[in-house]
Amino acid sequence: MIASRVADLLEAPDAKLVIERAQAILNDESQRRKEFREWLRDDVKAEFINGVVVMHSPVKRQHLNASENLLLLLKIYVNKNNLGEVNTEKALVTLTRNDYEPDICFWNKDVASSFHDNQMEHPAPDLIVEVLSPTTTGRDRGIKFEDYAAHGVREYWMIDPVRQSLEQYKLDEAVMAFEDVAVLFVNDTLESVTIPGFRIPIQAIFDKIVNMSTLQDLLNR
Repeated sequence: MIASRVADLLEAPDAKLVIERAQAILNDESQRRKEFREWLRDDVKAEFINGVVVMHSPVKRQHLNASENLLLLLKIYVNKNNLGEVNTEKALVTLTRNDYEPDICFWNKDVASSFHDNQMEHPAPDLIVEVLSPTTTGRDRGIKFEDYAAHGVREYWMIDPVRQSLEQYKLDEAVMAFEDVAVLFVNDTLESVTIPGFRIPIQAIFDKIVNMSTLQDLLNR
């Protein structure tokens, strides 16, 4: 995909002028990105996307509940089996051009072993989870969908707390793009392709009672 874009650009007679202009814009953007990281605080949720600082508003209870329920299951299971690291939205994921704060991230054991206590910037995770809301859906399905895949995120889940559903995508490494695995609802079962053995009912993301029974099941495995 990248090679195709480069080939198309090089066919244009003004390719050199376009590249010089783009480089000037990216240099300015890089300085503003540095300033963004210096400004970013623990009590603020913000992302740097294509040169723009995107501030996030508080979310509804259904968003919080879905995120916290899934985070609990993922973190307990990954920690119990020593599979890596699971973090919530304040882990800054720094890709080539953009900085994101996904709702949930998972890094495998080899990558996580290099993390240190004072670290703020993190590489692309193996798994990213975004909980959809009216103000974020466009980015979650648009720029983030493309950017995560382009940087090797192997699995991407998008949770819709209104429909109580989860869209699961896995990376096609041949083209560095996500392919659709499944759209799952409350009667379905989710099985991760990046976290070995992690298998839960979708209902456990939305129902606290089912969440607790699922947690017990994960602890007993």
